[in-house]
Amino acid sequence: MSSDADLLADRRSLRRKLTLWRLLAALAVVAVAVVAGLAWSGRTPGTLAQAHVARVTISGFISGDRRTLELIKSLETSKASAVLLSISSPGGTTTGSEALHDALRQLAAKKPVVAVVDGLAASGGYIAALGSDHIVARQTSLVGSIGVLFQIPNVGRLLDTLGVNIETVKSSPLKAAPSGFEPTSPEARAALQRVVEDNYDWFKRLVQNRRKLADAELAAVSDGRVHSGRQALSLKLVDAIGGEEEAIGWLEREKGVAKDLPIRDWRRRSESSSFGIWSAGEALARAAGLQSVAALIARAAEQPLGLQLDAPLALWQPALEK
Repeated sequence: MSSDADLLADRRSLRRKLTLWRLLAALAVVAVAVVAGLAWSGRTPGTLAQAHVARVTISGFISGDRRTLELIKSLETSKASAVLLSISSPGGTTTGSEALHDALRQLAAKKPVVAVVDGLAASGGYIAALGSDHIVARQTSLVGSIGVLFQIPNVGRLLDTLGVNIETVKSSPLKAAPSGFEPTSPEARAALQRVVEDNYDWFKRLVQNRRKLADAELAAVSDGRVHSGRQALSLKLVDAIGGEEEAIGWLEREKGVAKDLPIRDWRRRSESSSFGIWSAGEALARAAGLQSVAALIARAAEQPLGLQLDAPLALWQPALEK
């Protein structure tokens, strides 16, 4: 009987120890996931709690997504002494580019912002660059493409070939026009042209005001073409030729930012990039038998995309020759 009681006590003691180790393992998984996520974003403990220059990368299609705007907003109250924009973008939607520009101008009212064109700042990408106080570009960078376009594929002939007929009932002839299922009427084309021209006028006024261009100078750069960095400098679209070193030098000379401050990357949260880390943490927590911890990790990993496409576009699209 005594041996049975001892065995039962040993089992209980072992079970308590196993539960403790499961808890410690789950906490370790959470800690590793958090630290790994912070390391990926450049936000390891202590790195952003001291004075630094924040590097923000604007690349790819510009949609004005919520996470990018929130990132820029968070810089306003950060320990960053200045912001370095690294831009490589062909543009995006006009509304997204406008939202990004406005957020950058609001940030520039509180901290110096300098932009470096890392390859391409066209259309909406150039609108983003205009949100900075100073623009630096490489000699061979592509800058400009000041213009607006509206595109919609027309699959009417394909549907005719397939024997598919789209029937539409609408309140007026210009409702949902163009539809992509039938030829665009002259009236619909004229209405869209007025929208494009209105957005184009807004874009040109923005360039003229930010770059202090005379009417003739504006006309010379706003025909939709892109310019090399050297051409852009002579056309007053950028302020200097160079890269990050020149941008940091300008911050030191003109804004009094210490030259030896570290440059820290600020990145928006990315669902795709952090998915593996959070999924591994959740799986390990479940394996340890801690369902509540796993649920917390799963909720922490949820990131709404906040991506919305609209038209017209401020986007550079090189023409394809037949």
